[in-house]
Amino acid sequence: MMVEPLALPEVLLIRPRVFHDDRGHFVETWNVARYRAAGIDLEFAQDNVSVSHRGVLRGLHAQHPNGQGKLVTVLRGSVYDVAVDVRIGSPRYGQWAGAVLTGESKTQLWVPPGFLHGFVSLEDHTIFSYKCTALYDAAAEFSVRWDDPSLAIAWPGMHDATPFLVAAKDAAAPLLAEVPRERLPLFESPQVSR
Repeated sequence: MMVEPLALPEVLLIRPRVFHDDRGHFVETWNVARYRAAGIDLEFAQDNVSVSHRGVLRGLHAQHPNGQGKLVTVLRGSVYDVAVDVRIGSPRYGQWAGAVLTGESKTQLWVPPGFLHGFVSLEDHTIFSYKCTALYDAAAEFSVRWDDPSLAIAWPGMHDATPFLVAAKDAAAPLLAEVPRERLPLFESPQVSR
């Protein structure tokens, strides 16, 4: 597999090997040793699958405490997937990275704990799978509005005549500047060994 850090170096684009033959294809979507070597050394506690129509936008969501790291994969269709650094004290606070993920390529995105996550479906009947490092915790969940001008996320189709289909709770989410600081995770500097 190939691993590429995005504009936020903790957010990783992962291109697993896909083996095609006349029967179809095979892809390994998780292997503890390979992913640990790529820097993803956390246990997963929960798997989720969502199905979305074209133009459905889900996000931006995170949990704190009990932050969830997410390894996301599109099984069918395509999405534009986004991660936003919201760790207080991070040199990249409020910055985002995004990538197109498709069922055809099986490309994955690693979104570490401490980052907001969201995606917009680019096709009907897109099947989206994500492995989470912590169980869902409704009391710890918080959201930021997907169109927060301070984030300036370049969602594909944002200026089309047909608006995104967004859940009422996501449409009513606060701007990042309105989220109380105690609700946000803290940035932990990497330890340098001497």
